[in-house]
Amino acid sequence: MRLQEVHCFVRMLDCAPADVEVVDFLERGPSPAELDRADIVLLGGSGHYSAASEGQWLERTLDALRHIHQVAKPTYASCWGFQAMARAMGGRCIHDPQYAELGTVELQLTDAGRADPLFGTLPSKFNGQAGHEDHVVELPPDAILLTSSARVRNQAFQFAGKPIYCTQFHPELDRNALQQRAQAYPKYVERIAGIPYDAFIQNCRESPEANDLLRRFVELVRGIE
Repeated sequence: MRLQEVHCFVRMLDCAPADVEVVDFLERGPSPAELDRADIVLLGGSGHYSAASEGQWLERTLDALRHIHQVAKPTYASCWGFQAMARAMGGRCIHDPQYAELGTVELQLTDAGRADPLFGTLPSKFNGQAGHEDHVVELPPDAILLTSSARVRNQAFQFAGKPIYCTQFHPELDRNALQQRAQAYPKYVERIAGIPYDAFIQNCRESPEANDLLRRFVELVRGIE
C-alpha cells in the first residue's frame, strides 16, 4: 500500500512517479534541503500508525510538521497527515472507534469553506473517501474549519494565512483505490463497517469533487507564487 499511496497522489496530480520524493517518517523527517527543492509537501500515512499514540519517531515527526508550519511550506495533508498536523500545532487527536469512518462519506462545507479559495468552488455537499479510527476532536488555534460529516465534525481545515490544507478524508483516493485498500485490509471492513466486503463495495461511490482538490491546490499555490 506504500506504493499504491504514491501512485494515487501521482495520478490525481497528473505527474510522473519520479516527480515525487518519498520520505519515511518512521526513519527521519525531511531535511531543509529536501523542503527547499520541493514544490509542495504531501502528507499521507498508514492506519498501522496512530497520530494519537506516543513514541520517539512520532515526536520527531511532529517537530518536522511544526517546522513546515513555521516556514509556511505549501502542504496538503490527508487522513493520518491531517491528524498529525493538527496535533503538532496544538490540536487534539484521539483513538475512538465509535467515530470511525470507512467508505464514501458525504461532506458538507462550513461557511468558511464556502468562502475559501480552494474549497469554495465545491458544491455545498460532496463525497469523499474515508478510512480512520482516530479523529481530531480539537483543532489547532489558527485552524479554520472547512468541512464536516455527519459523524465527524472536523473533516478539513486550513491554517490561517498559510498555504497548508488538511483533510481527514482522502482526496487521493477514488472509489477503485478505496476498494484496493479495503481488499488489502479486510479486517477494517469487518470491524468498522460491520458488513460483508461485497456489501461494503456496493455502498462505495465516486468522489470527483474531492479528487479534484489536489490538482486545484497546486494551481492555487502557483497563483500565490
